[in-house]
Amino acid sequence: MVNNMLFEKPISEENPLDSDGLYPDPEKLLDKDSIDLSILQKLIGTSILSVDQFNKQLVLEICKFAALLESTEIAASHPLDGKIIITAFFEASTRTRLSFESAVLRLDGKIISIPLGQATGQAKGESLADIGEMFNAYGDLVVLRHTDTDSIQEMQNNLRLPLINAGNGTGEHPTQALADWFAILKWKPRLKDDEVAPQHQIHLGILGTPGSMRAVNSFLRMSLLFKSGIRKISIVSEMADPLGPELDCRLQKSGLDYLVTNDINDVVSDLDVIYMNSIAFLGDSYKTLDSRFKLNAESNLKKDSVVLHPLARLDELDPTLDETPHNLYFTQAHGAVFIRQALFISILNRFDRLPEKDIPLSN
Repeated sequence: MVNNMLFEKPISEENPLDSDGLYPDPEKLLDKDSIDLSILQKLIGTSILSVDQFNKQLVLEICKFAALLESTEIAASHPLDGKIIITAFFEASTRTRLSFESAVLRLDGKIISIPLGQATGQAKGESLADIGEMFNAYGDLVVLRHTDTDSIQEMQNNLRLPLINAGNGTGEHPTQALADWFAILKWKPRLKDDEVAPQHQIHLGILGTPGSMRAVNSFLRMSLLFKSGIRKISIVSEMADPLGPELDCRLQKSGLDYLVTNDINDVVSDLDVIYMNSIAFLGDSYKTLDSRFKLNAESNLKKDSVVLHPLARLDELDPTLDETPHNLYFTQAHGAVFIRQALFISILNRFDRLPEKDIPLSN
């Protein structure tokens, strides 16, 4: 176990970002002896491809490790010194690419970046399998985003390095789901418990189409790991079947009460957490979904409810909500850096580079 008193406190306890919205204290996720590194060790050398790789305990340990990284200062220990991360983005990205790269640089690692797929040999017809073979000689870990859902499998044909899926077409976005639940657990830590009293369970609203929107897909999958804290799930979509057979089967097996509606006003006043999305990459273009399902400061939101959004947003999430306590989406985006730091340290087995070298790796 790791005691967070072994780490130096940051210079300032104030929010250095000075942004609007809620910024829950990450230390609320930490118990006196909170982080079981023997569980995090299971990530050593592994690839992060799907939410289906995770169980609840692993998600909790990653989030608690991220909370420790957010609330302490470890940059001076240079945890990723000597490691090279390849960020290969064949699809447009702002937050995801920069948060991965910020996580690396703040840990003193180095980056080789592909910010635009058209600048690579793939524009001339080179296969992802061949690109993966070259990556083996160039770095220590690959972060891949691609427009093709099958891109992960194709690159893994030759890639022998750990691979993190940063979004594959209409497939998944597992590290986004980790950032989403990191924000939720900081907001309401009791949701991590195996038994949550009915009065503390949440009604979870999801605006989007999980069957074709990867961030929503991964968020729903991860949410089912925390079903003990969920009273009900409401999915708001313009599609009659927003789930598809596989996700619909998972929801039914979970035993959770859920409904599908095409009007946010049917449920908004009872929702505790509202997860929004707006953009999906379908085929060879971006499609705006759910633009008519809008929220603003005048919406009939429950007093203590919070709103999440993986961003970028369009007109479905009005900026008038930015200055309200419903805004959990800014801390959601900022916290992604610490989730990705936790993954890098774990996958690359740099626990011994943390400030206290004699930290035990198991309990």
